[in-house]
Amino acid sequence: MDKNDWDLNPQNYLQNEDGSFKLKADGTPKKKPGRPKGSKGRGYNYHSKTKAKQEASKKVRTKKKKIAQARSAISRYQKSVENTEKALDLLEDNNKSKVVEETFVEEASSSLKTELKENVIFSPNEGPQTDFLAAGETDVLYGGAAGGGKSYAMLVDPLRFAHRGAHRALILRRSMPELRELIDKSRELYPKAFPGCKYREVEKLWNFPSGAKVEFGFLERDADVYRYQGQAYSWIGFDEITHLPTEFSWNYLASRLRTTDSEITPYMRCTANPGGSGAQWVKKRYISPSPPNESFIGDDGITRKFIPARLNDNPYLAQDGRYEQMLKSLPPTQRKQLLEGNWEIAEGAAFTEFDRHLHVVEPFEIPLHWERTKGLDYGYASESACVWAALDPSDGTLIIYRELYRKGLLATELAEMLTNMELNDPTSVRGVLDTACWSRTGTTGPTVAETLIQGGHKLRPADKNRVAGKIQIHEHLKVQPSGRPRMQIFNTCPNLIRELQGIPLDRNNPEDVDTHASDHAYDALRYLIMSRPRINDPLSQIRNLQREQHFQPFDSTFGY
Repeated sequence: MDKNDWDLNPQNYLQNEDGSFKLKADGTPKKKPGRPKGSKGRGYNYHSKTKAKQEASKKVRTKKKKIAQARSAISRYQKSVENTEKALDLLEDNNKSKVVEETFVEEASSSLKTELKENVIFSPNEGPQTDFLAAGETDVLYGGAAGGGKSYAMLVDPLRFAHRGAHRALILRRSMPELRELIDKSRELYPKAFPGCKYREVEKLWNFPSGAKVEFGFLERDADVYRYQGQAYSWIGFDEITHLPTEFSWNYLASRLRTTDSEITPYMRCTANPGGSGAQWVKKRYISPSPPNESFIGDDGITRKFIPARLNDNPYLAQDGRYEQMLKSLPPTQRKQLLEGNWEIAEGAAFTEFDRHLHVVEPFEIPLHWERTKGLDYGYASESACVWAALDPSDGTLIIYRELYRKGLLATELAEMLTNMELNDPTSVRGVLDTACWSRTGTTGPTVAETLIQGGHKLRPADKNRVAGKIQIHEHLKVQPSGRPRMQIFNTCPNLIRELQGIPLDRNNPEDVDTHASDHAYDALRYLIMSRPRINDPLSQIRNLQREQHFQPFDSTFGY
């Protein structure tokens, strides 16, 4: 088929609107200067079909570009998901319940490192905060100086099992206003860590996507623990536990610590600053038994550890020095507690004159002729305390040579224990007993006092004047002209030493001690001193010893 000339030489022709071809005037492709006749705006007035093709081509290119961008984003997101899943698998394999060691992060691939860094919501400070979150002991105290990062650690630690539906955590403080600060911090942290978790204001409860729960509560009084009766928790935390005057709340809630999920390990966690009404029992439980950062087993068989906190452990507060300067401006006692983390300093201590170097001595053999006496404070739910004393006839110094400090004793058990502890004494030691022990709580059966007396112990009601008793203890702590105080305590009486060293004054009555603090050994000592122990001459001692061998109580019910 013969081809037309416009097919062979298209450069010599122009195409009309109807599609026909027109030969150019000079037969050559020539571009006229300026805009073509009839053109509008920029560019040429192309034929409508040509223009439509160009617009369609432009749209296709735009779509293809968007598709390419979408595919690139999908690829990135897919890679991110894969890296995240890989990181989680490796983290779980490395340690399911502890913080990942630094070596693991350093050895990770570059992409995995990037993924870990980009998705970090909370990173513990090196040192004590990391040690606290990594601790495997059942019961841990993280305490010391203020500003050590304790509150954030308390919020993060219960999240270790937030992926398990059976996990139930309880975070406690003394009062609701104090609790509000923790709740506000949790609202910043938890939704980022676990998208989809919901906070229920009325119940003060976080619900996590897995079904796990973190609850906030407060303990203004010991009786508040009964709100949790019948509940079970796999993690319980006490923030600022020294604000609790007694250990009753801890003991009760420890019985709530359990879980049905074998993959969950139950934990008790506490944070605290030195000082407060409960500082002494906290110190006794966590600090005195073992050096810091060393695991030990308590008398109850629970593994424990004390992790001290320092201001320098928190770089966010320590860098500019302002917070440290504020702590330095506090009174000496509070400065030592909050800045130095000193647990030996008691805020508002009732007996500031007590000095371990003066009032605590090594045990020595008590001569047989020294007059002996005892003071007894009975308790069942709380501790029964008894202190034994002997009078040095040379200068009248009261020597506290023995103590008993035990809870959960029935009157018959206490009587037997007292008897066994007095086997080496030359005579049965007379003493005084809390007047409440003579009160009848029912219509039948002997009182505690009657039971102890029937067990062979010669006791009479104690003088319970609290103010006068406290003043007498002050008098006995004074140093005599000889340089020796009127009272010294064997170092084998740790509970009495602890209470005298740290028992605080009553804020409402500075003439008395805080009755919410641990004061059982203190009360026993107060009863003993108020019994007015006196020195008998050696001849009277010999006569008493002879009479003791043939002692028959005149009244077996009410003693002597």
